Amino acid sequence: MVSTVVVDVAPVSPADLVAVARDGAAVELSAAARAAIVRGRRTVDALAAAPDPAYGVSTGFGALATRHVPLPERARLQRSLVRSHAAGSGPEVEREVVRALMLLRLSTLATGHTGVRPGTAELLAGLLSHGITPVVHEHGSLGCSGDLAPLAHCALALLGEGPVRDRSGALRPAAEALAEAGLVPVELGAKEGLALINGTDGMLGMLVLALEDLRLTLRTADVAAAMSVEALLGTDRVFAAELQALRPHPGQADSAANLRTLLAGSGVVASHRGPDCNRVQDAYSLRCAPQVHGAARDTVEHAATVAGRELAAAIDNPVVLGEGVESNGNFHGAPLGYVLDFLAIAAADVASMSERRTDRFLDVARSHGLPAFLAADPGVDSGHMIAQYTQAAVVSELKRLAVPASVDSIPSSAMQEDHVSMGWSAARKLRRSIEGLRRVVAIEVLTAARALDLRAPLTPAAGTGAVVALLRGAGVPGPGPDRFLAPEIERAVDLVRSGAVVAAAEERIGELR
Repeated sequence: MVSTVVVDVAPVSPADLVAVARDGAAVELSAAARAAIVRGRRTVDALAAAPDPAYGVSTGFGALATRHVPLPERARLQRSLVRSHAAGSGPEVEREVVRALMLLRLSTLATGHTGVRPGTAELLAGLLSHGITPVVHEHGSLGCSGDLAPLAHCALALLGEGPVRDRSGALRPAAEALAEAGLVPVELGAKEGLALINGTDGMLGMLVLALEDLRLTLRTADVAAAMSVEALLGTDRVFAAELQALRPHPGQADSAANLRTLLAGSGVVASHRGPDCNRVQDAYSLRCAPQVHGAARDTVEHAATVAGRELAAAIDNPVVLGEGVESNGNFHGAPLGYVLDFLAIAAADVASMSERRTDRFLDVARSHGLPAFLAADPGVDSGHMIAQYTQAAVVSELKRLAVPASVDSIPSSAMQEDHVSMGWSAARKLRRSIEGLRRVVAIEVLTAARALDLRAPLTPAAGTGAVVALLRGAGVPGPGPDRFLAPEIERAVDLVRSGAVVAAAEERIGELR
């Protein structure tokens, strides 16, 4: 684990973002970043002293940009901006999301294109290093002019105002938490309030975290699919490299390679591989797993390309360029909103296929010799009947969450901001989609493991067998009379979320793609 992340003029890496957001890594500015910040501030100071109005330096904001603000009122201007824009509402946003957006704002400040003073950037780094997390609310960002309300709540903490969570998670006044950490609140100078709140940092932070989660979850989906193919007496021949090469999508190739590796040496598959097998081909949910999982993988990599470009961006309006400041529209979240929505579509479809595989185990007409609902005594016992209901309910929700947020727009700021991205909303629903996908895949793993046990004395492959053993070792018993199922589902979800399912398979068969 990285203990300290150095923020430079170069982009923050996804790995560093995860280290700060999830692992609590400390943050410090590089010497080059400090020098860039000093250069940018000189430009702002010169404009602030000039008689001509400069947007964001000596004027109001948004629809109020025509108001020239005299020098004595400019400190109040920046303070008022932060206070008024910290207008979020609803549940608290997760700590990891707030830390991610704070780091990304700091990364933009470090480019020198925002014009803040070095001390302001250092204070933001100090909050991250001391584990002080401002309270940010679910609702408030339209994803245009950046994530204004979420970032304003963070900027408010720099003023020593508003509520924060300390390192232990306790809710405290910002002034108290800063004082305890030895940090002094900032009195904002010209342009600094605007520079702290005008960025795509919230939606970008959630995108980077989602990419990390989806890569793991899609590998887990390959494990689940392999377990289902095996336990449903499917064939592994359709995953052969020469067949997959006829359609050269990289994600499909990787998913198929995982399935081949996971099913290698399976006694269950070998038991029906021969001239006596009269099944011509498997159902789509088994046969087409690499095509669907692979398409989701390729969507993730497309989104990663967009995220990489945004990580390299310096988002602010106006932006310091040369000896002046320039208005621009780079804060518009459309590039992020589109891919965030696209990922929610992919998550819903992978979950939909997983649920279909699970359902096949429970139907005696399609399970090839397994007891109804995998029950010990069908009729007296219901087995996994309602586990599939739970799966189906989650899949239905994921389909609703796949409706794009980015196609909506509500004009704001007296029609000055007349088209917005809703990228923050797309990111928020994607986080729910990923959690739903984990639950659906976990129930498939749970059900397929039970089915593999019921195929005894046939033995599963090394990788799939390791996952069955993982579940049994985690307190999830094998087949038997009905019992309280919800805790077993939650244990399976925890194993999927933590990466333990993939790790168990990889320990036996090597790294999956």
